[in-house]
Amino acid sequence: MPSSAPTIETERLVLRNFRREDLDDFAATMADPEIVRCLAVEPLSREDALRRIFLAAGQWPISGIGMWAVETKSDGRMVGHVGFFDMERDMEPSLIGQPEMGWIFDRSVHGKGIALEACQAALAWAAEHFGPVEIPAIISPDNMPSMKLAEKLGFVREQDGVYKGEAIGIFRRPAQS
Repeated sequence: MPSSAPTIETERLVLRNFRREDLDDFAATMADPEIVRCLAVEPLSREDALRRIFLAAGQWPISGIGMWAVETKSDGRMVGHVGFFDMERDMEPSLIGQPEMGWIFDRSVHGKGIALEACQAALAWAAEHFGPVEIPAIISPDNMPSMKLAEKLGFVREQDGVYKGEAIGIFRRPAQS
């Protein structure tokens, strides 16, 4: 079981463990009302953003999966995060025990293929480490860009579920052989 996020490099990106130095970039993204509106949360304070970084980094040694900070090679800036987790969400249908995938990227990189490249790298890692398993993702019904990304990644939309009393889009990527 990895004690921290393994480093993955793509043509333009480095997927890596979170660092304290990521706080400014992460906090700016998570304070953006346009980004968080699809997460059903209020914009995060700097303090809450730091807590999320600690949560993301702490998943790896406990569960063997977690989130990567996504950094652009061109400028070393952290522009988002992607990964797998099992948050044991109280939702219907249950996803407990499944490696749920999630991603959040700063608006400055939307439409540039950064999220697609990062997610493809994470899925390649998952194929090596999980073997052929289905991977679910939940997406707000208002988040069309994320739904389009999920479809490009091979996720198929299923019947909506319910999370925190609200409808939530459930997507599932079939097991890859």
